[in-house]
Amino acid sequence: MYALNATTGALLWQYTTGGNVESSPAVAEGVVYIGSGDGYLYALNASTGAPLWNYLIGGYVGSSPAVANGVVYVGCGDFCNNVYALNASTGALLWQYTTGNYVVTSPTVANGVVYVGSSDNNLYAFHLPNH
Repeated sequence: MYALNATTGALLWQYTTGGNVESSPAVAEGVVYIGSGDGYLYALNASTGAPLWNYLIGGYVGSSPAVANGVVYVGCGDFCNNVYALNASTGALLWQYTTGNYVVTSPTVANGVVYVGSSDNNLYAFHLPNH
């Protein structure tokens, strides 16, 4: 993972995970969230690249995370077939849902609902509490 100065392109920091990074990062509240082929979702300080926490999803994380209202949503693309909701500050698991196949699409949050597609040919919608 590389962070570059938007104006000059100069390297600000870099962070190495234990696998390929194919998902796009999500940035919220000064934190960069990135999935990796090593099965982890990482939270890094956006200014320094210092690790804040990581969570073992257990399978390939090619899904780009989505962040809304202090929660990170991400899918698992290897054998676990889950959608995860993690506390954005601590990385603690809030909930998970098992679909019928891989989840390699990126979740989207709109109007209090998390939408995510699965390789089981279904689109899942999770109503968020307090909405």
